[in-house]
Amino acid sequence: MTPNQTDLPDSKAGSDEPIRVLIVDDHPMLRKGVIDLLQLEEGFQSIGEASSGEEACEIATKLEPDLILLDLNMKGMDGIETIRQLRSRDIFSRIVIFSVSDNHEDVVSALKAGADGYILKDTEPEELVSYIQQAVNGKLAISDNLAGILATAIKDNNSSVNRAVENLTYREKQILSLIASGLSNKMIARELTIAEGTVKVHVKNLLKKLKMRSRVEAAIWAMEQNIK
Repeated sequence: MTPNQTDLPDSKAGSDEPIRVLIVDDHPMLRKGVIDLLQLEEGFQSIGEASSGEEACEIATKLEPDLILLDLNMKGMDGIETIRQLRSRDIFSRIVIFSVSDNHEDVVSALKAGADGYILKDTEPEELVSYIQQAVNGKLAISDNLAGILATAIKDNNSSVNRAVENLTYREKQILSLIASGLSNKMIARELTIAEGTVKVHVKNLLKKLKMRSRVEAAIWAMEQNIK
């Protein structure tokens, strides 16, 4: 079975750098299982694990992983609030919810908070690896039977908010176009010959102006608007 996806161009295609993943779940056995799975796969590196949202924020701030695989229902700070906290700290890692819940409200809430995907925990191991790869490469990683929910949520969210590319500066438009091409902050910095920190500031500003919480949401919108 081929995972369902909303395609955006790859960002790490052809790169020799391993995909750095942070696993966040309050069940130790699940964390170990995912870490063991990634160790068997070439091109992946588990850089840490966290048992709570608070711990995830601390680790992500220090290590800036490429992707955060995040449980939804955790004691204390849940997955939705963890996403909000990560985004408020300017953590632009791809964040994918990994949950047992296929509830419509959970999926929509995750998207609105800034998630880049939503995968169910009954996903086969090889599919999980494929979803992670998709998310890092700028694609919307979503379990097959949830694709319709998330696609509708994105359209509803985009149609309910008044957005204008004219509000963006020239540099922000450049960066938005490169985000739509699937480039990471590091790759955008190389492309524009500017500091990665400067890219982060521009990304934060353009997401705020467009009233968006995730890069994937911005990329899909930019492609729909044919922004180049």
